[in-house]
Amino acid sequence: MLSNERKEKLTKTCQELLRNQSYSGEEAKVVEAIKKAFEAFGYDDVIIDAYGNVIGHIKGNKPGKAILFDGHIDTVPVPDDSKWVHAPFGGEIADGKIYGRGASDMKGAVSSMIAAVAYFAEDTKRDFAGNLYVAGVVHEEIFEGVAARKISERINPDYVVIGEASELNLKRGQRGRAEIVVETYGKPAHSANPEKGINAVYKMSKLIEKIQNIEVTEQPVLGKGILVLTDIKSSPYPGASVVPDYCRATFDRRLLVGETKESVLEPVLKLIEEIKKEDPEFDAKASYAIGTERCYTGEIIEGERFFPGWLYDEEDEFVQAAYKGLKEAGITPQITQYSFCTNGSHYAGEKGIKTIGFGPSKENLAHTIDEYIEVEQLHKGAEGYYGILKAVYCK
Repeated sequence: MLSNERKEKLTKTCQELLRNQSYSGEEAKVVEAIKKAFEAFGYDDVIIDAYGNVIGHIKGNKPGKAILFDGHIDTVPVPDDSKWVHAPFGGEIADGKIYGRGASDMKGAVSSMIAAVAYFAEDTKRDFAGNLYVAGVVHEEIFEGVAARKISERINPDYVVIGEASELNLKRGQRGRAEIVVETYGKPAHSANPEKGINAVYKMSKLIEKIQNIEVTEQPVLGKGILVLTDIKSSPYPGASVVPDYCRATFDRRLLVGETKESVLEPVLKLIEEIKKEDPEFDAKASYAIGTERCYTGEIIEGERFFPGWLYDEEDEFVQAAYKGLKEAGITPQITQYSFCTNGSHYAGEKGIKTIGFGPSKENLAHTIDEYIEVEQLHKGAEGYYGILKAVYCK
């Protein structure tokens, strides 16, 4: 499938994307580079939506099912580029590796998707029934799944392939993620007379102790849910000679399949009510964190930080089709699950769209200094996506 000429074009596409810095909310330059790549690869049309997601589309000669290849194009920042041997936005090649912020997470995969979809359409002369889409998604690093809502709303795919790094293994699910915010309220007083106030931090410590004992759920494939304190703040801060009258704690909750907003929050709310009965001065509430982010287009994304888990059976039709396609492409994947949260939280967790994950490179290279993707992995990723397309559309 990949001639030397095609490999070279794919490699150069990856390098070009890496040369365009694209922190979350600042993806405009890489979107323009991806738009040009879609045009160079012969896509029928390119859509840039209100959030700034960029979507390339190729139509088959007959109507049929739509498949979406999803890859986020925002990256985490580079705090200190002097620590990098290879320039973080240079797209340099050395020792068979392409270096740059986002190489593994996940501009390499996006490049492989763009190429694979185009080459599949070219080789079949578009003699397939359906529509092929590749989406470069914004704001995933800090708001996974939310910008993806705009994409599924527009194209309503039947299948989704998440391109997050999997070392060429096939992923059939992931735990979800929620941020639970717990707030306690007190009464300010001079610290020389603390008995005249109500210390919100003391009240919070009582609640935290009980929250730590909440039994989280467990699932045979995804493992245990997690509930862990990640930050705590009091007010006023700094509290110079003042008893704090407010305290806020955030808990990271890793979700399993079937858990809902109501079921996850219920045990925390129950504890609050129990403590209120024991302590008439106790005042607290629990809710989900609200995220608000500005897109480079000026549009505002807002929503609760609750991203569901999802899991498909190994024998699921799409999982097996993808597995067959990968095998025929010369890849022998393990069928596993992601250890982190992806845009699949929206497609599979919220919308119930048939979703799998497959991507080149290693998961542990994301966000690292001198992040890279091996050129061989980049090419094998494209061959894998091509194989999935063959299995779905050339039965």
